[in-house]
Amino acid sequence: MTMTKTPLPPPFGPLVDTHAHLEDERLRANLSDALAHARAAGVVQVVAIGTTAADSAEVVAIAGTHPGVFAAVGVQPNHVAETVDGDWERIVELASRPRVAAIGETGLDRYWDRVPFDQQQDWFGRHLRLAHDLDLPVVIHCRDCEADVVAQLAALGRPVRGVLHSFTGTIDLAREFVALGLHISFAGMLTFKNKGLDALRAAAAVVPLDRLLVETDSPYLSPDPVRGRSNQPAHVAWTARKLAEVRGVSPNEIARATTANARRLFALPETDVI
Repeated sequence: MTMTKTPLPPPFGPLVDTHAHLEDERLRANLSDALAHARAAGVVQVVAIGTTAADSAEVVAIAGTHPGVFAAVGVQPNHVAETVDGDWERIVELASRPRVAAIGETGLDRYWDRVPFDQQQDWFGRHLRLAHDLDLPVVIHCRDCEADVVAQLAALGRPVRGVLHSFTGTIDLAREFVALGLHISFAGMLTFKNKGLDALRAAAAVVPLDRLLVETDSPYLSPDPVRGRSNQPAHVAWTARKLAEVRGVSPNEIARATTANARRLFALPETDVI
């Protein structure tokens, strides 16, 4: 990916991109440029997300060599069937490394149907227990299985510290996840012009201000006006601007709130920036 060919949003902030796959070759190959562009757009910190044991190790390494970058380690539900002996133990070991700010991404997925659902639930439970034991937040993936995620979290009988990433649901679902203790993170889909996403924008308008987060899920889910191009952390500013519009407040108010929320949830030091 040639970073300079993708237009950057007007800068404001500071902002935190709470979910980026920096180990993906589309970002990794030009990571210094991607982080420089992020900083130019007002992004000061990024949480780099693991989806397998191998790329969890990679995001820990990236976090260790790039100021302002922190890691989340875990096995995403669609990759659970690919695991081999020792992978879980590797996640457990990585979870105690410096600059690891969260466990995940983990969760459940009925859309792709690649992994037996009981196996997904088992691994989701492992991540939830590990996060609780280490007092770390959990990053949750949920696609076409909101009721299943709610049920597994509710069965814990305690609030869950973490985030429902790339939320795509309704007002009622957002309220259920907030009641369970979670933050709600919005990605580029919030900016899409599809009428079918009106329910998502309605949910974004009512999530409590102290539970809001923003993310890119880069290199995926590029927001308007760069939809169709490979995404990067700088583009979280487009989503933050749309979130401000939906809620009828200034972009700077959204920046202040979501950055404070991210730093509190992930225990990110204010002085450690890109």
